[in-house]
Amino acid sequence: MKQLHILTPVKDSIDLTLETIHAVMESDITVPHRYTVYNDFSTAENTARLQEASSQLGFRLVNLADVTDHPSPNYLLVLQMAQREAIEADAALLIVESDVVVKKNTLQGLYDGALEKEKCAIAAAVTVDATGTINYPYLHAKGKEGTVYAEKKHCSFCCSLLTPDFLRAFDFQRLDAGKNWFDVTISHEALTLGFCNYVFANLPVWHRPHGSRPWKQLKYKNPLKYYWLKYTKGLDKI
Repeated sequence: MKQLHILTPVKDSIDLTLETIHAVMESDITVPHRYTVYNDFSTAENTARLQEASSQLGFRLVNLADVTDHPSPNYLLVLQMAQREAIEADAALLIVESDVVVKKNTLQGLYDGALEKEKCAIAAAVTVDATGTINYPYLHAKGKEGTVYAEKKHCSFCCSLLTPDFLRAFDFQRLDAGKNWFDVTISHEALTLGFCNYVFANLPVWHRPHGSRPWKQLKYKNPLKYYWLKYTKGLDKI
């Protein structure tokens, strides 16, 4: 790995997103890196706020409305665009979702950790709540705080690094365009190809679950309505 490409996909939820962006921009990173925010059809007001933040802070902003007319979510397009650029630059690809706040050492720590681990495809930071307690989607990591371990099922892309070797081995053009989210599929493909995925429970990041997709809070508050929306409207296909 010669460098690090960091990305955050976002649709609205602008205040949380700006916290995410500030934390990334304030990270202690020694490796050459670039940070791109992919704006997935946010409102005109929120797009303007992102453009202002880009000018002030210096991150790259890609407005997907300039690239495609496909309605949000466009996570697949973001992954495909980012994969192509990362391979060309021999860069690791590090996804920081817009409901996550990293610590100053998180991104460099994942980069260094991925280099140290044999056949690493995905290096994922464990997620915690405001009190530092491990939360969704890593509830299964409770009891492993402070450790690094190989994950046999799948990693979430809340804050995850994908190595160049894996990016070259699995073409994201092969992903199912009928789905909305791809962390499960990509994690399983990595294992199928003989790679290893690791959870870094020693690099916790603050995660506000579904902060960027408020309707998904129904999963906990009104599960019947959540699953009705999921299946009748074809939302949240994993």
